[in-house]
Order: sequence, then structure tokens, then C-alpha cells
Amino acid sequence: MVERNSKSRGLGRGLSALMSDVSTNSKENIESSQNPSNEKLVPVEKIYPNPNQPRKLFQEEKLIELAKSIKTKGIVQPLIVRKKKGTKESYEIVAGERRWRAAQRARIHELPVIVKEFTDIEVLEIAIIENVQRADLNPIEEAVGYKNLMDNFDHTQDGLSKEIGKSRSHIANLLRLLNLPTAVQELLISGQLTAGHARALVTCDNPMALAKQIISLGLSVREAERLAKNASQEKIPNKTKTKEKLADTVILEADLSAALKMKVAINHEKGKEKGLISISYKSLDELDRISEVLLNSS
Repeated sequence: MVERNSKSRGLGRGLSALMSDVSTNSKENIESSQNPSNEKLVPVEKIYPNPNQPRKLFQEEKLIELAKSIKTKGIVQPLIVRKKKGTKESYEIVAGERRWRAAQRARIHELPVIVKEFTDIEVLEIAIIENVQRADLNPIEEAVGYKNLMDNFDHTQDGLSKEIGKSRSHIANLLRLLNLPTAVQELLISGQLTAGHARALVTCDNPMALAKQIISLGLSVREAERLAKNASQEKIPNKTKTKEKLADTVILEADLSAALKMKVAINHEKGKEKGLISISYKSLDELDRISEVLLNSS
């Protein structure tokens, strides 16, 4: 568990102080390459990743590319590590997990490291800030990183915005994505949905069904917003009848839309076995295509 300070404070020793410890351009790291006494070689099996690393996905293609570079040039920049708790000669990565992973693919048995003393909180700070600044995180990982910073440092969104140089609206919008179901978050992580698409689904009752429809129809963010708005309006009851759709109906709409590549709406009369299906087309070509499908099915 991450240790926590009792009172609110800024980001540890300060953003500039922390990042100077792991900066690839820091004076100390440059000197370390000239003065080997400031670093040591450690067997790769005695180095462990940071369990609180916010980035969970590492692109294999980029790791292989880095591994090829390491085979040719070696590890140019030492890893920053700290002693692993409960061990004598093992270390935990503070900065440099990509290099560690790539080195294993390059079959490098010993890695240069610089050992420093960091608290759990400082390690968490560095991992999150370093990745956010390098834009290495997908939207969900970035959102989890911000949430961890706020939970562990009692920051407001405004305070965090000033510390890391991101707008408050950017942070707020990403944090809202964590309210989405896990299945929708996975579509975002895999890149099938963008953060803009996902934001439109946050307040929807059936975000997964709408997400499938957005992907199958290749909707833009604006179109996704309209889709979500229309879905919400259809669920607003009026004085004469309730237009709320069952989840099965919404899912069927999404499946039919995916099959036809057109928007399909199903309006089933409550308590009865009849209703109305409408298909929206955007061009005469689409009208011809749906006509052909219907005529050939008869």
C-alpha cells in the first residue's frame, strides 16, 4: 500500500525536484555516464517493475524497436531504481520500465542503474507525471493516474491542473470516463473509441449498446453526441406515454445498425406485440442498398 502523509501538500519534494531526479537531461545522469562510480550493473532478474505504474499497456512494436537499438548501442541512459522492500539485493524501477522490458527482449543480462531513495508517494508521483508529460498513457490510464494523484495528495482538480500544466477541463473530462462500464473503457483503451466519443456516453443509460453503434457506423464525435442526446430524449416520459426502451431493444437496434451500416430505430408499443422500425439513410445509394436487401429477402 502507498504510504500517505497526514496533511495536504504539494507534489512531494516539488515537481521540478522530483523530475530532475529522473530527467534524461539531468546533470547527474550525464555525469554518471562519465563517472561509472555513480551507477552500478544489476542482473535483470533482480529488477522489478513498479506495481503502481499507471501505464499498463506497452506497445510490442515499440519495445522491439527499442530492443534493436539497445542491441546496437546498449543502455545509454541508466534506470532509476530504489531498493525493493524486504530484499537485500533486489530493486524496484522508479523510471525506465520501457528500457527494462526492451532489454529483456534484447537478451541483456545486466542493466546500468542509479539507486536512489524515494518514498512510495514520490515513486507514484514520478510514474504518473513522467508518463502524462510524455503522452504515453491512453485516456483511461491517464484518468486513473489523475485520480491516484488526487486521492493520495488531497489535490483539487484546480491544484492538480497547476502542478502538471494540464487544463482543469481536460482533467475533469478524463475523470468522468472512469464512470463508464468496464466494457466501454476497454473499447477506449484499445482505441476503438476516442475520448470524445466516450465522453458523450457518460450520462447514457445504455453506453455499451450506443458504443457498438458508434463503432459499427463509424460515427464522428459530433454524430456520437447527437446519438447520445437522442437516446436520452427518447427516455424522457411525457404525460401520455413512456418512451423508455428496454435494454434488449437498444441492443437489437445496435445489432441491426451494425448489420445494415445505417441507423435503425425500434419503437415498440408498451404492452403490445407491435411497433415501428425506422431506417435512416444518408444518400440515395444507401436507399438503393436497403431496397435491394429487402427485395431480395422476399
